[in-house]
Amino acid sequence: MNEHNDNKPKGMEIDIAKSLGVSTEVPKLIQKAENAGVTLKRLVKYMKPQAGALIAMALLAAIGAWFAIWVPDILKKITDSLVESIQFFKSVDLHYIANIIWTCAALYFLASLFQFVSGLIGASMSQKAVRRMRNDVKAKLDKVALAYFDQTPVGDIMSRVTNDIEVVAITLQESIVQVITAIMTVIGVFTMMMRLDPVLALISLVSVPLLFFTSSIIVKKSQKEFASMQFYIGKLNGHIEEMYAGHNIVELFSRENDSIKDYEEINEELRKATKKAQFLASIVLPSIKFINNLAYVAVCVIGGIRAGSGLITIGDIQAFIQYTRQFAQPIEQVSNIANTIQSALAAAERVFQVFDLEEMEEDKVTKVDINTIQGKVEFKNVRFGYSSERILISNMNLKVEAGDSIAIVGPTGAGKTTLVNLLMRFYELNSGEITIDDININDFSRHDLRTLYGMVLQDTWLFNGTVAENIAYGKKDVTREEIIEAAKKAYAHQFIITMEKGYDTVLNEDATNISQGQKQLLTIARAILKDPKIIILDEATSSVDTRTEEYIQSAMLAMMEGKTSFVIAHRLSTIKSAKVILVMSNGNVIEQGNHENLMDQQGFYYDLYNSQFAGIPEEEMQLGFYQS
Repeated sequence: MNEHNDNKPKGMEIDIAKSLGVSTEVPKLIQKAENAGVTLKRLVKYMKPQAGALIAMALLAAIGAWFAIWVPDILKKITDSLVESIQFFKSVDLHYIANIIWTCAALYFLASLFQFVSGLIGASMSQKAVRRMRNDVKAKLDKVALAYFDQTPVGDIMSRVTNDIEVVAITLQESIVQVITAIMTVIGVFTMMMRLDPVLALISLVSVPLLFFTSSIIVKKSQKEFASMQFYIGKLNGHIEEMYAGHNIVELFSRENDSIKDYEEINEELRKATKKAQFLASIVLPSIKFINNLAYVAVCVIGGIRAGSGLITIGDIQAFIQYTRQFAQPIEQVSNIANTIQSALAAAERVFQVFDLEEMEEDKVTKVDINTIQGKVEFKNVRFGYSSERILISNMNLKVEAGDSIAIVGPTGAGKTTLVNLLMRFYELNSGEITIDDININDFSRHDLRTLYGMVLQDTWLFNGTVAENIAYGKKDVTREEIIEAAKKAYAHQFIITMEKGYDTVLNEDATNISQGQKQLLTIARAILKDPKIIILDEATSSVDTRTEEYIQSAMLAMMEGKTSFVIAHRLSTIKSAKVILVMSNGNVIEQGNHENLMDQQGFYYDLYNSQFAGIPEEEMQLGFYQS
């Protein structure tokens, strides 16, 4: 089920995967954010459209921080006033002290208010940035070649689009205000400390390099653990998605224990990475507090000596002690969110990796009215491989006249589906060209090109919506009458009207509330509704029973009348009436003709046909054990 199961014939799986053009590479574990500095710069640059909000937030946070910094310098006056009253046996000026207390309370209130407003701006700013990031990732994935989706696990893609972006969102929302406040607090507090007593300020400053040195060592070590944590989250998501998508097959082969074992192994790796990351993050704060306490003791001792010498007042010492605490607090805050910041950098790097993916070639403007297309298709010296070392189709030449029905047969891995994928420009050719009505398909935009096709696949795709909505997905702005007419042509109308709400019946996720045959009929109705110029049927009847197949065959014959059709089939009985049958092997057309002609040749098609009706194992045909 994955690489943890040692009982699987891995070599055979790799060979099969290669024959299908699917990547067999295992994603590499990201040890750490490869370049945290570059990622941070890119993230800052990405925030440029929110620069105005960022500046406003920074100013409000800075002002709020300054109000809080100002308080100790005012409070010291109360201490000095009380000391003076005791020393000189004077009465305490309660009115003076009350005014100072109210002033400090007002400053603290303003500091909280400004911090609150800056936090609101920060939340709004981060959500706008993250919304834009999600849109940009979606737009980027729309431009990425299909090969990326073939080679990348769905769970990994989903993790980047959802989990990684969410981590970035949380960090932007919670951390930016704290970081800005921390910077302003350090600058403001040091300025006030220098004004009160430069000697004590320098003593406090000595601890700063030690603080940053200790923090940097621990944070650097934690980077790779947070990156590892993000990797295993993506891997776990992929495993869960895969197992739930195929849970029927898992249960059929009694592989639940294997699935659980694989899950536990991945989850254990995630637990280890998370434990290491959280441990490293958790020792930052105690380390900083220890260093800060040493500086605090030094300030108290030396400050007491200087106060005794009359160089500073007791109020100055009190203010200085408060400033020492304030000076350390921002560093503690930044260190306390170091785990979030490191996790966000690792997540942001994974998102930026999506932005850096190679895009498909830019679309050209359609130079022809697609409504005039008749459907003549020609392959000219086509050469294609999923990689330069693995050429699947070499020097293919094929001419299909408009309105012809072409059947494509051959063993697994022969290149049947690849041929169709090239026709729709899901992949770009290595060399050669494909034309429609003598126009190179590269001269069409992908959108216009694909509007020419109607496609029915073996693997049906239906979404969570009504039956009518699923059929109407093939064409915009259709009426209910057109939907019903398409369903009737696909022989789906009868079973639809027997459902509880008919065409308004809602299909659940994966459409598990209808049968596989009914799913196929709905996708055929969708294709019929589109009324395309060229029809592609990829094993369209392989998942249905014989009775349903008869209905589909009748519907298909009506739909294909007068249209160019490509029919991929293993069940050769379904394509006997095709005008031309292409027999493919190893990416080349090795035989061509109608059913009678190919049978008369007694070649590959003859043996393949007899293997289905005379008991010859088709596996032997696919492996090459045949005589032409």
